Amino acid sequence: MLLKILRLISLQTISTTSMTKFSFALLCTFFINSFVIAQKDVAPNGWHMMDKETDGLYGISANKAYTFIKSKNLKSKTVIVAVIDSGVDTLHEDLKAVLWTNPKEIPGNGIDDDKNGYIDDVHGWNFLGGKDGRNVTDESLEASRIYHGFKTKYEGKSKEDIDAKDAAEFSTWEKAKEKIFGDDGNAVDIVILKKSFVDLQNNDSLLKVAMGKLVFTGTELESLIPKDANTRRAKNNFLGLMKLNNQGEATNKEFMEGFGEFVESEEKKDAAKNAPLKNNRADIVKDDETNINDRFYGNNDIMTTTPMHGTHCSGIIAAIRNNGKGVDGIADNVRIMMVRAVPDGDEHDKDIANAIRYAVDNGAQIISMSFGKDFSPQKQWVDDAMKYAESKNVLLVKAAGNDNKNVDVEDSYPSVNYLNGKGKAGNVITVGASGDLKTGGLTAYFSNYGKKEVDVFAPGVKIYSTLPGGNNYGNLNGTSMACPLVAGIAALTLEYFPNLSAKQLKFVIEKSAQLPQYKVNKPGSDEMVNLSDISKTGGIVNAYEALKLAATIKGDKNIKEVLPKPKLTRTKKG
Repeated sequence: MLLKILRLISLQTISTTSMTKFSFALLCTFFINSFVIAQKDVAPNGWHMMDKETDGLYGISANKAYTFIKSKNLKSKTVIVAVIDSGVDTLHEDLKAVLWTNPKEIPGNGIDDDKNGYIDDVHGWNFLGGKDGRNVTDESLEASRIYHGFKTKYEGKSKEDIDAKDAAEFSTWEKAKEKIFGDDGNAVDIVILKKSFVDLQNNDSLLKVAMGKLVFTGTELESLIPKDANTRRAKNNFLGLMKLNNQGEATNKEFMEGFGEFVESEEKKDAAKNAPLKNNRADIVKDDETNINDRFYGNNDIMTTTPMHGTHCSGIIAAIRNNGKGVDGIADNVRIMMVRAVPDGDEHDKDIANAIRYAVDNGAQIISMSFGKDFSPQKQWVDDAMKYAESKNVLLVKAAGNDNKNVDVEDSYPSVNYLNGKGKAGNVITVGASGDLKTGGLTAYFSNYGKKEVDVFAPGVKIYSTLPGGNNYGNLNGTSMACPLVAGIAALTLEYFPNLSAKQLKFVIEKSAQLPQYKVNKPGSDEMVNLSDISKTGGIVNAYEALKLAATIKGDKNIKEVLPKPKLTRTKKG
């Protein structure tokens, strides 16, 4: 999401004025240079675990949840949570002891001991790997794959030229074309963006000298007293941009890496206009991507070189509690099964469908899914996998997405609505990202929303968790963080109330969500609305309230009836 806030602010500010690429650059410069460094009152690391009543923060009341557990003398039962993601640091001090271990697999013997089709799947599986040990890291966007895949077939044709059997495919191709080329007025100018990155690198170099160290946080930079105009300008520009992107407490190293990734991503999008990117997946994985029944591909390398995202998500759920290191996860008796299916780029439907099936078949009771895209050409495969998970009583928790769009009316996948309007998954919770008044507002500016399609909101701004490197920790933002937070609450609840069905678990989390006291910003705008206007329940999840409600429900894993729709009331505490 780096720099996206600049684009959003600029478009919101001059929505009635035509904007050239040059004026966009000037506006970016204006916001960077004029940003007031005054955000002293910020939420502490781990705020998402805190309590509104006792701590004054809109967290999930984790301590109260554990106090409730202790007061009821409840005993836990281990819960397996699958994280479908980019990989995980299997050596992290706060995670290695909570990784799921396949009890029927002998590590490293090159034999499929449990006969599940996957050799040496000790802690999970990597559907983005080759049998030769190579792994997919970068991948193209789905829009690019669709546009270039059908360009020869449809370029230059109109709807009137298309056979009825190809109408849906042609419509998708047109949407993909629009996504790639879009409105030039809303696009980031690559030349300007790259120059901005060079300027930021120069500022970073200057500030390293001024700070007397190579790595420093935004908080440390704020205390710097510049000795000359150039250093003062570098500080204001660098720190201003960090805070505009809610990265004020990140390190300069983390911020520069994120900025670089954003530049690379925009370059990739721009390159997709002219030619498809190399099909890395086909070159490495070598399965038949057109055949969903060709399922036994990949390798057992669930760490690879891209475990940042998956490591952070896993720590939110399950980082070892009370060990005096780093962070505490939400749940205290879980095992994380990593299923790698999300590259740097858009995931493939086949990999997601097979990842869900793998997780279900190997005992996962909850699946955390922090990924998404705008197109799903093999949606039926994903639908079938969701139905399979529902038939096996597995709860799916998915991120709503980070494009501040209304997913009631704009496409976002994976979707709980089955293809061609044939029903809806009943075992899925879709999660938007909330914040706190100390993080910039009760809704995250980037979060997708939707009164019909987004079930709940959960903390997703400045979430402190595990990072790759063995003993590293840091803050990340996104519905990608809100999703595992809900998965963590679900796991904690299921630990102590193991007879709850997936639908009952979904019901408990949604019904126990708490209505905020105040109106909130509709993400990406200044419009103030009730949270119930932009989500189904209108609530922010709460672990304590979920456990209290679960204690009143008779568990029945074979439950068939439709549970009542959550009805929330506004409390004095908000």
